[in-house]
Amino acid sequence: MHQLTIIGLGAGDLDQLSLGTYRKLKKASFIVARTDQHPAIAELKEEGIEISSFDEIYERHDSFQLVYEEIVEKLLMLCAEQPVTYVVPGHPLVAEKTIQLLVEKEREGIIELDIAGGNSFLDPIFASLRIDPIEGFQLLDGTDMERDDIHMTQHILIGQVYDAFVASEVKLSLMEKYDYEHPVTIVTAAGSVNEKLRTVPMFELDRVTEIDNLTTVYVPPVNAMEKRLKEWSTFREIIRKLRAPDGCPWDREQTHESLKKYLIEEAHELLEAINNDDDEGVIEELGDVLLQVFLHAQIGEDDGYFSMEDVLQAIGSKMIRRHPHVFGDKNVIDSEEVLQNWQEIKKQEKPQAESLLDNQNSYSSSLLTSMNYQKEAAKVGFDWPDIEGAIEKFEEEWQEFRAEIKSGTKSSQTDELGDVLFTLVNLARFLKLSPEEAMIHANQKFKSRFNYVEKCVLKDRGNFVDYTLDELESFWQLAKRREENNEDR
Repeated sequence: MHQLTIIGLGAGDLDQLSLGTYRKLKKASFIVARTDQHPAIAELKEEGIEISSFDEIYERHDSFQLVYEEIVEKLLMLCAEQPVTYVVPGHPLVAEKTIQLLVEKEREGIIELDIAGGNSFLDPIFASLRIDPIEGFQLLDGTDMERDDIHMTQHILIGQVYDAFVASEVKLSLMEKYDYEHPVTIVTAAGSVNEKLRTVPMFELDRVTEIDNLTTVYVPPVNAMEKRLKEWSTFREIIRKLRAPDGCPWDREQTHESLKKYLIEEAHELLEAINNDDDEGVIEELGDVLLQVFLHAQIGEDDGYFSMEDVLQAIGSKMIRRHPHVFGDKNVIDSEEVLQNWQEIKKQEKPQAESLLDNQNSYSSSLLTSMNYQKEAAKVGFDWPDIEGAIEKFEEEWQEFRAEIKSGTKSSQTDELGDVLFTLVNLARFLKLSPEEAMIHANQKFKSRFNYVEKCVLKDRGNFVDYTLDELESFWQLAKRREENNEDR
């Protein structure tokens, strides 16, 4: 395998090349360019230097990754026959995917590279835009850019914006975070005699005709907090400010204990929005739940015990460990096997409990605690063979409760009522129903029907005391029929 010499052509015309680079090109016996869409190549050809290119490969593929991989394969084939000089725009090691792939081949011992210089497009762009990179900047690849790559507080340079299609993809990614009117600057042939800068609103990015192989898109930073609310770091900044010494007195007073009730409330409000198929409500309530998570994380950081990074690391590592079929080499057939694996891995991670029911209680829901207890007991065979046994047990407990209503004390009545509820939860377990969800639905149904009764009362006599119980019951039945007929309430 012959050596592959790689030369960067700089960001613009031939005048940007160093004398040493120019001499190497003059001496090269075989030169191939990634693309001939570069001003220096046209000038070199005018001086009699023969240069072929891989431009035709771009026409054969739908993705740039496939283009780059084929270019590397072609270069390896050429180097098997003769020494090759490969020329690319800018500096070889700045925003050049084919060079990254070739470096991997060199590490594998497949080929030997000689990487020569070449000015990158960064220095002339910094000069043209009058920005100092020490303030923080990102260099992103326009052909492989995602929303989460973007940090809005930094100067952002997006290279590889070859045409209107790439520009359109870049625009869509940017507009997931930025205002549509946020200014962007299209820089073409920076540092050359043909340099051109044009600033447009972000939504017009892909409408600019002057986009070619030498185009870079510049997105200025956003410092105003209210303009970057779609970034996780901004929300964290908001919570930190609320808890700061000069922040909000109420937020500063909160503790893990004081916030418990709010987390429960927000979770139930989220469930209500989900049950109502209310997308806007789900967005709002998810935000309220997220607020609780960030507040607890900030309290942990303020107290010096843990931070949001610890929370992310804990849940991230758990998801990787418990999904070996996704992040490892384990095969699964269906979701049931996934759950079995999850429980096995969980059992290995958790210390052996003294009782099967340890850690099964739920402080936010006694119904969920009951369900968890009964599930654990059933796993070791302490269970009715079928639902008929559970039904008979419910009927037994119901009769005992009725007897206590007639002659029992408040304490004995409470005890028997608990037994009735416990057996109802057991029935729900057999039927694979959620007692918590059933209770939420019952509450919502009662509220809806009672609201209709209120409307009927206010529409006529105005006060509940002016109606008999039978009249109020007739309103209730009417509300029930309207629900059954799917009428508007």
